[in-house]
Amino acid sequence: MIIEPRMRGFICLTSHPKGCEQNVKNQIEYIKSKGPIAGAKKVLVIGASTGFGLASRITSAFGSDAATIGVFFEKPPVEGKTASPGWYNSAAFETEAHNAGLYAKSINGDAFSNEIKRQTLDLIKADLGQVDLVIYSLASPVRLHPVTGVLHRSVLKPIGQTFTNKTVDFHTGNVTEVSIAPANDDDIENTVAVMGGEDWTMWMDALKEENLLAEGATTVAYSYIGPSLTEAVYRKGTIGRAKDHLEATAFSITESLKSVGGKAYVSVNKALVTQASSAIPVIPLYISLLYKIMKEEGIHEGCIEQIQRLFQDRLYSGSAVPTDDKGRIRIDDWEMREDVQAKVAKLWLEATTESLPGIGDLAGYKNDFLNLFGFEFAGVDYKADVNEVVNIESII
Repeated sequence: MIIEPRMRGFICLTSHPKGCEQNVKNQIEYIKSKGPIAGAKKVLVIGASTGFGLASRITSAFGSDAATIGVFFEKPPVEGKTASPGWYNSAAFETEAHNAGLYAKSINGDAFSNEIKRQTLDLIKADLGQVDLVIYSLASPVRLHPVTGVLHRSVLKPIGQTFTNKTVDFHTGNVTEVSIAPANDDDIENTVAVMGGEDWTMWMDALKEENLLAEGATTVAYSYIGPSLTEAVYRKGTIGRAKDHLEATAFSITESLKSVGGKAYVSVNKALVTQASSAIPVIPLYISLLYKIMKEEGIHEGCIEQIQRLFQDRLYSGSAVPTDDKGRIRIDDWEMREDVQAKVAKLWLEATTESLPGIGDLAGYKNDFLNLFGFEFAGVDYKADVNEVVNIESII
């Protein structure tokens, strides 16, 4: 079939297998170009199919020759209907890893569930024995609690008062004002249940209990802070409460891992175009202004550049891992530079529907959004017939 992007609001309903394959190959080539990383050799990535999780899996495999197990929850293809992009990404990754002689297996299912945890533990036990790095990169709006059976739904809301500010519809370029009503206590509790650190703890406890963590094992979860412009709806809102919980969880996991000489970190990463961030009011406008500035300064990074720098310069530099006063790794350091943020704040005041094409990088935002689904990659013939039914070697 010939596959074109089909939009519904902030979601693309189609994805392109060849484009997703090209995306993975581009990231692999970038990692190879940066040289070897003295990193982990047996890696579990929870949330491995897109974004920072996919970049972590690629960096581990092609930067450190690591064996990787990836856990994700993606929609497989059926005849006449494309898979979700993470499925095609994972299929391409496994093919490239196997061609390079690297171990790579994947598990598709709800990582919050006891069943998928059990399946993953059994696979590690059978094939790898132990893992020395666990990346926790889940991004889900809902969580069915494996103990209580309660279905928790996260929400994006401010806390305390209504939030009003500018936003942009990145499809049309229209800059408008948006207002978001404040969260109630249930909203906060549910968002923390989905996006906080409880499930990360459950994973690490399960791995430790079955002696599947190597001596000195490291685990890393990903977070975001962002600027004062977005803090009311992000860091000081419901998501921020969940991120606070996630970051506090790193300390309790580190305490638990003392018996194996292990450590847990939270890495605070840069603002990037993701399916989730595209649906957050204010964030697309902020990112389009940020991208313009960081590209002009020569310090713009995508997921793969961020994670390569995290692994090479922070986690596996040969020195102690540098952290801020709250114990977090800050790989958002270039985004949060004072000069960069001052320029964003100035442009924010100037941003209108008419001015944004000149002062922002809305075209770059749109391109990155389409890239998420395998579209707009150089070297891919999007007018050609492609087979939408692509298998993941270790699953089917």
